[in-house]
Amino acid sequence: MQEKKLWGGRFSENTDEFVEEFTESVSFDKELAIYDIQGSIAHAKMLGKQGIIPDEDAKKIIEGLKEIEKEILEGRFKWERALEDVHMNIEKALTDKIGPTGGKLHTGRSRNDQVVTAFRLYLKDQINHILDLLGDLMSALLEKSKEYIDVIMPAYTHLQRAQPIRASHYFLAYLEMFSRDRDRFLDNLKRVDMLPLGSGAVAGVDFPIDRDFVAKELGFSQIMRNSIDATSSRDFALEFLSASAICMANMSRFCEDMIIYSSTEFSFVELPDKLTTGSSIMPQKKNPDVLELIRGKTGRVYGNLVSLLTTVKGLPLAYNRDLQEDKEPVFDTVKTIKGSLIGIKKIVEGLKFREDITYKSAGGFALATDLANYLAEKGIPFRQAHHIVGSIVGYLISQGRDLESVTLEELKRFSDTFEEDVLNLLKPEVVADRRKSFGGTAREQILKQIEYWEDRLKYRKI
Repeated sequence: MQEKKLWGGRFSENTDEFVEEFTESVSFDKELAIYDIQGSIAHAKMLGKQGIIPDEDAKKIIEGLKEIEKEILEGRFKWERALEDVHMNIEKALTDKIGPTGGKLHTGRSRNDQVVTAFRLYLKDQINHILDLLGDLMSALLEKSKEYIDVIMPAYTHLQRAQPIRASHYFLAYLEMFSRDRDRFLDNLKRVDMLPLGSGAVAGVDFPIDRDFVAKELGFSQIMRNSIDATSSRDFALEFLSASAICMANMSRFCEDMIIYSSTEFSFVELPDKLTTGSSIMPQKKNPDVLELIRGKTGRVYGNLVSLLTTVKGLPLAYNRDLQEDKEPVFDTVKTIKGSLIGIKKIVEGLKFREDITYKSAGGFALATDLANYLAEKGIPFRQAHHIVGSIVGYLISQGRDLESVTLEELKRFSDTFEEDVLNLLKPEVVADRRKSFGGTAREQILKQIEYWEDRLKYRKI
């Protein structure tokens, strides 16, 4: 005979087996177990302090919850699908352990505010972990920018060689991007860090509860002001998924760069053997599988965001069972982004630049802009200078030559303004160091940026 549900008082029939299987969430929301217990312990303390239940009952409940927590951490706890979710599993285990007193724990709360409290505690914890991983990645990028400050490489626009830069400038670009990702998670944390417990099912609680006490016990900096909003809003989870999707996009762009740069056609970088794989049939292959998987997993994080957006878009206030579907997209995203951040950091730490190849690629027609700027500095209108240099490029291409091969005599055929000093501009490092504007690739500017980030990352002032 099927055991009666904890909520089954008004029902005359047992739950259909299909309904049990279709509606259960314990198979995935047991991820929240420790956070549910944290919330329950704080709630029990408050009930005892306020005299809502006897103090000795509160202590008994807390002791039972701590025993259950130990069983869960040691892998001895038996989860039951028939009990639907993590919260009912823990409450039933508590009642089995300490008797009817366990049923007093649910005084002054609903599963609606209980669930979202555990969810917010979980997400606070995970965001802080992600913030640490982003800080580690940023530190790795900073170290790489210091290591390769004297390596010259081409920058690209439209995936065409554009202008020479110092490799440091490339790494610092991603450091800036990931610093904004970190800012987004920090901002998200402000809206996750809000206590919903004490809102009841939808309308509040008619016991003399102390929400300030519970907030302090659980480390929440704010208390949600509206009980309807507290139990039904999931914008904090949407914001987390959005920040994660943007961060994954930035990681995916880096992965794409490294996949291209490590190909035989480019050969700019050498990826560490331990972070690549081989082919089952082609012995020469060195495949960038970690990078490709991160690039691929970006799509699943996008899907998680769209999934939850779609779930909540038409929900009436307040709580609806549809919101059970908020957990899996978030759990999956947390796992995906944490693994991806670790993978990217390892790649950054282990990759090596092939300096001779990048230097050669940074020259050639990538130096053309500076010839035009040279003419403009001599007083020729830039549009005219652009046309002159374009003609020089066309002339050299027709002869199968690079820009470095041009002579002063040849340049003068196109403009008498060219003088001997123009030949200095046919060196990639000279061209790179002419970009002295704030944020430019000149060595002196890069050193300032490195100093800035060293200060911020040293004490994690980010």
